[in-house]
Amino acid sequence: MGVFDALIGQEPAVAQLRRAVSGGAHAMTHAWLFTGPPGSGRSVAAKAFAAALQCDSGGCGECAACRMVMAETHPDVAVVRVETLSIKVDQTRRLVQHSSMSPTLRHWQIVILEDVDRITERGADALLRGIEEPGPKTVWLLCAPSPEDVPVTIRSRCRQVALTTPAATAVAALLQSEGVAADKAEWAARVSGGHIGRARLLATEPSAEAARERVLRLLRELASLGACLRAAEELVAFSKEGVPSRPKDDAERAQAKRLQRDAIELALGEYTAYLRDVLVLQSGAGSPLLNAELAEELAALAESSTASATLAKLDAIEACRAALAQNAAVPLALESLFISLRG
Repeated sequence: MGVFDALIGQEPAVAQLRRAVSGGAHAMTHAWLFTGPPGSGRSVAAKAFAAALQCDSGGCGECAACRMVMAETHPDVAVVRVETLSIKVDQTRRLVQHSSMSPTLRHWQIVILEDVDRITERGADALLRGIEEPGPKTVWLLCAPSPEDVPVTIRSRCRQVALTTPAATAVAALLQSEGVAADKAEWAARVSGGHIGRARLLATEPSAEAARERVLRLLRELASLGACLRAAEELVAFSKEGVPSRPKDDAERAQAKRLQRDAIELALGEYTAYLRDVLVLQSGAGSPLLNAELAEELAALAESSTASATLAKLDAIEACRAALAQNAAVPLALESLFISLRG
């Protein structure tokens, strides 16, 4: 199994990366930007590309180089995940210094930087210098949701690889190949909206399915202002589960904040998918429902409301995301959200 086989539904991107690996004219460059919606596989694509670049056979998936890269143990491939809300200048400078080193083995010195959209302004300046003056064997692989999330000075110096949300059928087939029962795989792929990581979690972890039901229940029980406030309180509590209650230092505090925001984002994603289905029914678009098992419930809600009201609720979710990105107080942001979702 080759390293690119894990990129489900990304044929154009895979073809672009294979051309670069094979050494086609002007196909290879020292800086790449992988973009795509959550669950599209940005970091998976970057890691597969790194493996293919280090492999003598272009990404066979079986050799020592491929196995080390995919296991994140290759000495010449650094995979950097951001555990905090931002990538600061000191961390970026260390990466730039590391990238200039000669490869320990043979081919390339590769840095995979996930969530480059979280880089600070000073960090972006440091990264820009590293990209503008790379070592002869340096390759930067940057990942972000969209090109617009990355400073223009950086993205203009990168070759872009655009990924898309894979079809639910493709995700279901992948899960089945990993041993998930067909009905479970179809359900997980559908309700996750093609988000591979989320689908895999829902299909294999009963706690993930229970958590999904819990956050959807909050949306269904917004019968009064008091219920809205209680829903916000419960979602705050839910987002803190598994997060250290007494972080020891700034790094742990930043990581705890990130974990809490990630949990809230999962809930917001579920609310977006639910209301998207309501809007599909109200508009008569005829698109398949993500939450098909809730068709009767969704139909009743669509009948009792209007498309403009549903759009306003979807806007409220985006407003909540924006407020949290600007470090708004989490309880207040969620209270405002649930009051808006009640309508």
